[in-house]
Amino acid sequence: MSSSHQTLRSSTTTQPKWRILPLGDSAVIVRLGNEINRATFDTVRALAQYLEHNAFPGFVEQVPAFVSVTLYYDSRRISLAEVCAWIEHVVPTLSQQVAGAPRLVEIPVCYGGRFGEDLEFVAQHNKLPPGEVVRIHANATYLVHMLGFMPGFPYLGGMSDRIATPRRPSPRVTIPAGSVGIAGSQTGIYPLESPGGWQLIGRTPLMLFRPNENPPVYLRAGDLVRFRAISADEFHAYPKAGSWGSA
Repeated sequence: MSSSHQTLRSSTTTQPKWRILPLGDSAVIVRLGNEINRATFDTVRALAQYLEHNAFPGFVEQVPAFVSVTLYYDSRRISLAEVCAWIEHVVPTLSQQVAGAPRLVEIPVCYGGRFGEDLEFVAQHNKLPPGEVVRIHANATYLVHMLGFMPGFPYLGGMSDRIATPRRPSPRVTIPAGSVGIAGSQTGIYPLESPGGWQLIGRTPLMLFRPNENPPVYLRAGDLVRFRAISADEFHAYPKAGSWGSA
C-alpha cells in the first residue's frame, strides 16, 4: 500500500480541490479543502449526510472533521480501489446534494465569576472591559464545525478575533461540565467534567451530553449556535433533566 503521507487520488493534477489519502489498511481520509471555511464545511456535511443514507458495502464508520471526512471500511468486504472508485463517483456530485436548513440552537450562559473565572484575563488580554467580552461573545452566531475531544464537545467557528485568547499555559485538572471556553480564535463547551486548557468565560446549565438519550449529544455538526447571557439565579433555576425538547 502507498505511504500514509502519499495522495492516492485527487480531483485534478494542479491545485487539487479534494484528495483521497490512505489511513492504515481499512480507512481513507477524503480531504475536501485546504482551509476552514463555510464552502468546505458544506461539502464535508454533504458527504457525511450522503453516507448516512447511501453507504457503500463494507462501510463501517465515518468521522467528519474541519476539512475532511475519514471513512472506515471492512477490507474483507471491499478493496481500497473500490472505496476510491466510490468516492471518485460521489464527491463530484456533492454540490447537487441539498442539505437541510441548519438548526439554530440557543445556549444559556452565566458569564464570569465562579462560572467563568478567566473572563477577566480574556478581557485584559484583549484590552476590553469584561462586559464587552460578554457582549461580543453572545452577539455572534457560531457554526458547529465538528464534535471531538470528548462526546459532544463542539468546535465552534465564527468567534470575533477581538476576544481571541491563547490557551492556558498549564491545563486545569478539572473543568466543570457546561463550561464555555476560548482557545485561540475558537470557542467551545465542555459537555463533561474533564481536564482542559481553554480559558473559561462562563458556564451553561444545559446538559449537552445525556447517555440515556438517543442521540446522546445535543449539538450536531452543521448546527448554528447563539449564546444568551443569564444570571446566576437563572442558572440555578434551569432544569437539569428531561428530554432535549424540554431542556
